[in-house]
Amino acid sequence: MTDPVARVDQTPKILDIVNLTHDGRGVARWPEGDAQAGKAVFVSGALTGEQVSVQQTTRSRHFDEARTIEVLVASPDRVTPRCPHFGVCAGCVLQHLAEGEQIKAKQRVLLDNLQRIGHVQPQQVLPALSGDAWGYRRKGRFSVRRVEKKDKTLVGFRELDPRFVADLHECHTVVPAIGFKVDVLCALVDGMDARRDIPQIEFIAGDDAIALVFRHLQPLGDADRDKLLAFGQEHGFSIFLQPGGLDSVHPLTGEAPQLAFRLPQWDVELQFRPLDFIQVNAKLNQAMIARALELLDVQPGERVLDLFCGLGNFTLPLARVVGDAGTVVGVEGDAGLVQRARANAEHNGLHNVHFHAADLAKDLAGQTWLKAGFDKLLLDPARSGALEVLKQFPLKGLKRIVYVSCHPASLARDAGYLVNEAGWTLRAAGVMDMFPHTAHVESIAVFEQA
Repeated sequence: MTDPVARVDQTPKILDIVNLTHDGRGVARWPEGDAQAGKAVFVSGALTGEQVSVQQTTRSRHFDEARTIEVLVASPDRVTPRCPHFGVCAGCVLQHLAEGEQIKAKQRVLLDNLQRIGHVQPQQVLPALSGDAWGYRRKGRFSVRRVEKKDKTLVGFRELDPRFVADLHECHTVVPAIGFKVDVLCALVDGMDARRDIPQIEFIAGDDAIALVFRHLQPLGDADRDKLLAFGQEHGFSIFLQPGGLDSVHPLTGEAPQLAFRLPQWDVELQFRPLDFIQVNAKLNQAMIARALELLDVQPGERVLDLFCGLGNFTLPLARVVGDAGTVVGVEGDAGLVQRARANAEHNGLHNVHFHAADLAKDLAGQTWLKAGFDKLLLDPARSGALEVLKQFPLKGLKRIVYVSCHPASLARDAGYLVNEAGWTLRAAGVMDMFPHTAHVESIAVFEQA
């Protein structure tokens, strides 16, 4: 438990940074002579090898937290952050680290997790995949907060202290059509009667259209609806409203344009709804699919299972590769996504792919697809990983498994199960920089029968 901030000693102190945490903060220890000598300190804005002056922000039983107030000895890998909000906004915590070093740091996080948690190590470390480093983020959520003391409405990501919304004017990682219009979004909401009743704005960009979803806690008046309509027309956004749960999302007026993105290498177009999950980095997504299919070594005529398939991001390219003589089966827990995945298969003229809705964290004994027999398996689970389904799946019939992960700790745990209990070999693993300038680690691993 963290002690109240009032009990924290805020006297500036000098620390030597010896490492980075998994979330991109510097690691140090309070020096000899300090009342907390030897205790670990996690320092925002600091890099390995630096000497920094810090101010403590929180205290807990096992470690403290601090922020950098001055860099006394800088790392050679330190760069000037591009965004003026760096150090306040929590959206990008690694902008002060050179891009090439960011990827190396993420690779170290992956390998450390594999060894420490899974007690495994890959036979080969894959070259890191990278795509666009700026203006790449095509999906996200802005928090909205009316601050009466400032007589202002804030629209942005959370601050490093998550209790507060960052006062953003621009964002360099969000697609430019949105990232450089944060100010006008603020002005829009600030001028609405419902400015105290809009807690968030979600954005999502397809190849040809951008949608903004305004969550509102009270019905909107005609004047506010007119302002939203005019804003969308002026800036080229499709405006959606969300008065309740996910199923309540609807276009502000008329027929909204179809949201979609294309995967040209496989002649596939994926259509989606405003709150659907899609990979945030379009260029990296295409590179990730290509690597996954390469590692899976899919051959025409094979049967492939895609678990946690979503809209069919991997499933439909797989269906192109296996051809009419092969079969791909996609399984997803969200029935709505399964429905749209089926529609996407039909939209792309793919008849060798089948989708099923199933909670992959539950008992799967009654699922017929589980025992259908497959040559290859691809998984792309959420942060919680895929241990439950791996323990239930008949792995012995498979030739190869490719595991795409958004959380290195759960990948490490599941890799430990596959290698140390199920008898597989971790042939290769590596990171993919889906979220440049953040500490988020996306990775991929390939397993073969030992």
